[in-house]
Amino acid sequence: MTGTLLTSLTSAPSILPKVRFGLEPRFTAAGLVIAMSLAVTVPAMLLDARLFQGESIWIKPIKFQVALMVYLSTLAFFARFLPDGMTDRPLYKLFAGVVVFAIFAELAWIGWAAMFGTASHFNTTIPFMVAIYPVMGVLAIILTAASLVYGIAIWRNPAGIANPALRLSVALGLILTFVLTVVVAGVLAGKTGHLMGTPEFGVKVPLMGWSREVGDLRVAHFFATHAMHFLPIVGIATLALTRRGKLALGIVWGASVGYAAFAGFTFWQALNGQPFLPV
Repeated sequence: MTGTLLTSLTSAPSILPKVRFGLEPRFTAAGLVIAMSLAVTVPAMLLDARLFQGESIWIKPIKFQVALMVYLSTLAFFARFLPDGMTDRPLYKLFAGVVVFAIFAELAWIGWAAMFGTASHFNTTIPFMVAIYPVMGVLAIILTAASLVYGIAIWRNPAGIANPALRLSVALGLILTFVLTVVVAGVLAGKTGHLMGTPEFGVKVPLMGWSREVGDLRVAHFFATHAMHFLPIVGIATLALTRRGKLALGIVWGASVGYAAFAGFTFWQALNGQPFLPV
């Protein structure tokens, strides 16, 4: 089985005959700029002792920088599977430019709030932050829509990824990233915070910062945004089943439904005040 999988992976040129190795220049450049901006925020976190809700005021900007850098890098990688010439079309260039603008606007907003030691999300004390919050919500939908556009375009482009199951896994991963994220983020935006309850001791999941005492909507948000990474891994795992195409497609569909259900469960769990990993 392992040998068959390795053979399938090493014969990728026959499975993916039209892989293009030039990355999407706009998203690649934006991702690199964000990566370089960490040279500002990381030292700021080390030198600035101010805290906000028990954490460094720079933790949130850094998390968003890393998340959006990964998002852009993933899209830039998947751009090679888009239809020929799509990234050169004027409408696409305009769309990509708007997405990049939305991303940098979000980072500027979050960074500005950190600089002044206040909340970017759920801020009810500063009129400017209250007014701009809905605008940032619209920009968040726009930047997430890039995954939907990519998912649909890749699904409809057999020349990009010849293997049906692998193409389906990439497409569904991108599409579910948009659908799940918009649902979870939409509900989250209407709350007064990401915690569904009041923690007593402040016990959190290391690195992620999720509460282990009460419901935390950031858990579902995390899994929603990473469908674009998990499902393609499932697709790669099915490459050894290239001669059993229906089985491979069934696995991808099943994994997609299962992943969506899992993300939905963590969402329901948080809304009901239950921690993802209880103490």
